[in-house]
Amino acid sequence: MKKISLLVLFISLWGCKQEYTYENKIKKDVSFLADDSLEGRETGTKGEQAAAAYIVERFTELGLQPKGTEGFYQAFSFKPKTDPHSEVNYTVNPEDSTITGTNVLGYIDNQAENTIIIGAHYDHLGYGSDGSLHRGEKAIHNGADDNASGVAVMLDLAAKLIKANTSNNYLFMAFSGEEMGLLGSNYFTKNATLDLNKANYMINMDMVGRLKQDSTLAVYGVGTSPRWKQTLSATNPGFKLIENESGVGPSDHTSFYLQDMPVLHFFTGQHDDYHRPGDDSDKLNYEGMDAISNYIFDIITELDDDGKLAFRKTKNESEETPRFKVGLGVVPDYLFDGEGMRVDGISEDKPAQKAGLQKGDIVVKLGDSSVVDMMSYMRALSVFKAGDSTQVVVKRNGEDIQANINF
Repeated sequence: MKKISLLVLFISLWGCKQEYTYENKIKKDVSFLADDSLEGRETGTKGEQAAAAYIVERFTELGLQPKGTEGFYQAFSFKPKTDPHSEVNYTVNPEDSTITGTNVLGYIDNQAENTIIIGAHYDHLGYGSDGSLHRGEKAIHNGADDNASGVAVMLDLAAKLIKANTSNNYLFMAFSGEEMGLLGSNYFTKNATLDLNKANYMINMDMVGRLKQDSTLAVYGVGTSPRWKQTLSATNPGFKLIENESGVGPSDHTSFYLQDMPVLHFFTGQHDDYHRPGDDSDKLNYEGMDAISNYIFDIITELDDDGKLAFRKTKNESEETPRFKVGLGVVPDYLFDGEGMRVDGISEDKPAQKAGLQKGDIVVKLGDSSVVDMMSYMRALSVFKAGDSTQVVVKRNGEDIQANINF
């Protein structure tokens, strides 16, 4: 009997010491986060809270330590902005008019000097709050690509890194309030739960779920450290990279760049379902997401023994962007690297649709101005005001098509 008891004890202890076995759960994670039952995960809603609880469950399953202010959670309350150009007003005393968002933070402590921050926002637009491009009956905006995809890749990286590349610690963050103005990441950088001076670099994934057939992958922030370009090239398994140097952009990496931290932001491009009810989980490229996760893991591996990366300031391209009072009503293809501005989507009942422009058209001239890239397109657009008319020239199937535009 004593031998049997010892054998049972040994088996029990052996079972407790088994290491976590990696399993790809990207599709499962997206399916949960982008399900109708979460009602679009708008900041401060029950749906977002359910998503946060799921992420905590996944962090716990992976063996991550809590790194919030209350376990895995870091709650923040704010008053919604009435002026889009004003600073957000965070408050420590929530009132009826305030909204409470919740960041979710998990940590791998390798007893290292520095920490790599890996993040993605998990909030979306609910039934179509500010920012929705949907015109029609009220509908759930599930945000499978934006940004259940980024959260799923973040969780996949946590699973890969739990027992690998131990020269850094890792802080995994699911941000709330991104759709309302990068609120969760901004709040964290001002109320960090670790010493940001010990942060090595930050990697952000926002809309990484729709890798196209040509494997075009946009990477922003490549100018924020001298090491990025060389490392991206050395580890690239075959992506067609569209690189942007600036550390400032419309996602959470910006909050960390503004704290003088090297950043990278990964993005697979806009599409017709962006900020619309059609952004559902059945439309994602899961093999592409797996490839992106592997690529980011290889980047981290390549830099594992290199210590803390040097930071470099970049030109803030948003300060040079022309201001304009009208729009064509198109979704630009931000991954297009040819000459002109390629249209990736057409908004209903807007000037482009009324003029007969189509998805895939390449704008090469607007008014008197030639269009060679996104910046020249915005400069050309900035001279017009509501009520103006002009001509646009687009390339369609190799032919020049001319149309009249009424703003």
